[in-house]
This record gives sequence, structure tokens and C-alpha cells, in this order.
Amino acid sequence: MEVNPPKQEHLLALKVMRLTKPTLFTNIPVTCEEKDLPGDLFNQLMRDDPSTVNGAEILMLGEMLTLPQNFGNIFLGETFSSYISVHNDSNQVVKDILVKADLQTSSQRLNLSASNSAVAELKPDCCIDDVIHHEVKEIGTHILVCAVSYTTQGGEKMYFRKFFKFQVLKPLDVKTKFYNAESDLSSVTDEVFLEAQIQNITTSPMFMEKVSLEPSIMYNVAELNSVNQAGECVTTFGSRAYLQPMDTRQYLYCLKPKKEFAEKAGIIKGVTVIGKLDIVWKTNLGERGRLQTSQLQRMAPGYGDVRLSLEAIPDTVNLEEPFHITCKITNCSERTMDLVLEMCNTNSIHWCGISGRQLGKLHPSSSLCLALTLLSSVQGLQSVSGLRLTDTFLKRTYEYDDIAQVCVVSSAIKVES
Repeated sequence: MEVNPPKQEHLLALKVMRLTKPTLFTNIPVTCEEKDLPGDLFNQLMRDDPSTVNGAEILMLGEMLTLPQNFGNIFLGETFSSYISVHNDSNQVVKDILVKADLQTSSQRLNLSASNSAVAELKPDCCIDDVIHHEVKEIGTHILVCAVSYTTQGGEKMYFRKFFKFQVLKPLDVKTKFYNAESDLSSVTDEVFLEAQIQNITTSPMFMEKVSLEPSIMYNVAELNSVNQAGECVTTFGSRAYLQPMDTRQYLYCLKPKKEFAEKAGIIKGVTVIGKLDIVWKTNLGERGRLQTSQLQRMAPGYGDVRLSLEAIPDTVNLEEPFHITCKITNCSERTMDLVLEMCNTNSIHWCGISGRQLGKLHPSSSLCLALTLLSSVQGLQSVSGLRLTDTFLKRTYEYDDIAQVCVVSSAIKVES
């Protein structure tokens, strides 16, 4: 019968402890009335308790810091710090000690050891200490692998390792929205507004130290998160920059394409890279965390082959009196067009002029302006519709309805501007 040899005990002991900030200890008061059986016993115990505040023993106020009792939570963007100690528990000298610490994630394995050189010898009851630091950049399961190799006095090479598994959680929920705005109808450098919603999904408040947008090389950015009060620039969130658990804060940024890119591309099309958000926060006791989003991408608004924009239009017009608008037509395609303008009357808005007018050839990225006359036969807020552009080369018609709205009033009413 084969008998397995007993497992050999190692001469060295490995201990790994996470380094975290202490926590505030809150005492839970236990008291009673003087006429009760304990009398003043509970109150006296609370007065003698060093964790209570003098004169406010029955209030849940803490003045003591306690060391962490468990591993605690680790959030993305924070720095993971750990203390590694190898102790010689034997009564003999151990030689050639090598301690390695690797962090295994779902995508990579990182070496966190401060030194990869072996220690010549370790005497009995002595230890080797090391502190490792790593900024956590991935969510999910992480495994800290600590390996120790050494040589005994008899020349035998020994090796062992330990695994420490922990989860990295997401501290913030970041959502972004893009809004397209035309700051100047005669310009193709349209503004883009980015709204970032940041929610604290941890169980403790955060001090939001910085939330900024790092734009790509194509854009300039302006932050819209501050106001001028009495000559002083303050944030729209007030003097308190704390974000309570499950609270959400909205940040707004305005981006404008740089002149060289707008002139080179004419109109920025397709998917463009806007930039990335850089968020820095601190927790209760000053632990710093930082999170950078991936590159934010925005789909530029599609204008099709032909873009129709308004250069000028009155806000208010008189009933049954002609008014004028100015339109701008831009060829957004990569081919030359031969355009014909057609005007279709609606129930309330009537076009004045010749329909089927030849506009001539329009080259790629070129524009032309048209002065048009209309007349409204119905009062109220009316929609300008009924423009048609036909490309005679491809026999393709582009329809434009709900171009704008005008307020039509009776000519007897005087409108003050």
C-alpha cells in the first residue's frame, strides 16, 4: 500500500494586509431613566467611554478612528495599496529569498513588486517587508498572486504562493448626451453641447474635486458650469462640492470645431471624436480617486446631399401682407448639382414668385442665397413649408417642410418690438 509523504511545512510565513484609511467610530448609546433598575449605571458607562463626546454622550457622535476590520470595497479609479510581509518562523538562516507580487485581471497580469532582486539571507525571527501600490483601472475580479521562493540551509529550493481575490466596483455612473446647435446660420462651424450626468453609486459621500472635458484636436471647449456673482466666478452647484450617495449632478460643455478643421472639411460629417471626461474625487478621509472615460464619439447631424438653412426671417408678420425670408442652399455632396426651385402653396402660407426657377450649377461645398417672398392668409403660428429642390442631373427631388415658424397677426394690431 502506497502512503503519501506528509506535506512539508515551510520555514517562512507570508502575510498580506490591505492598507486603507481608518474609519470614524460611532458609538451607539444605551441609556435609561434614573427610576429604572440600572439607575445611572448606563450613563456612567457612556461618560467613561473614550469614544463618546464629553457633554453629548447620548448623541451618536464619534471622535475615534478605528482600523479596518475587513478588506472593504475597492472602486475603479482608486489606488490599491497592500503591505506584504515574509517572516522567518524557523530557527535557521534562510537564503536567496525572492518575493513576487502580481495582480491578475481579466485582461492582463501586472508585476507590482518594488524589487525583483533576491535577498541574500534572512535570519530567524526576521522579516522582509514590502508595500505595493496600483491604480485600479479595470472593473471586475482581481487576484493578487504572492509567490515566495527561498533556499534552506541544506540547499533545498522551496517555493510557495498565495492568492487573494477581490472585486473592483464602479463608483460613478456616467451618462452623456449630445445636442447640436447652429450658433451662426451662415457658418458651418456648428456648436455641440455635451451634457454629462454623474451619479455617485457608492455608499458614502464624495468631494468632487474636478470634472473637466479634455477635447480632441478638432474642438475647443468652454465649460458652462459656473456663474458670475458679485464679480466672483462660482460653480452652479454652490460652495458645496459634495455628492451624496445616489445623487446625480449634471455638467454642461460647449464645443466648437477649430477653424482649420472646419475650413478643411467644410462640414464635419460622420462619427467624430469629441474628447474624454476627467473626473477626480476624494472620499471621507481624503482618499483620492480618478476616472477617465473612453473617447466620447458623436454622430454629426446628417444634412443629406443638400442643406437648406435660413439666413433671415421675421418673427411676426401681418395677415395678407407679403414678407421676405432669405434661404441658404449648400451642396453637401461630392458632385456638382444642377438645381431647380419649386414652391408649393399650403393652406395658410402662399409663395409669391415663379415656381420652377433654374438656380444653375452648384459645386460641392458651395452655397447660394435666395431671397423669397411669402404671404399668409391665416392668423396664428404658421409653419413655412413647401420648398422643393430638384437635381436635374440625377432627377432627384429634395423636399423641405416645417422650415420655420412665423406668428401671423391682424394688420390692425400694432406689434411692439
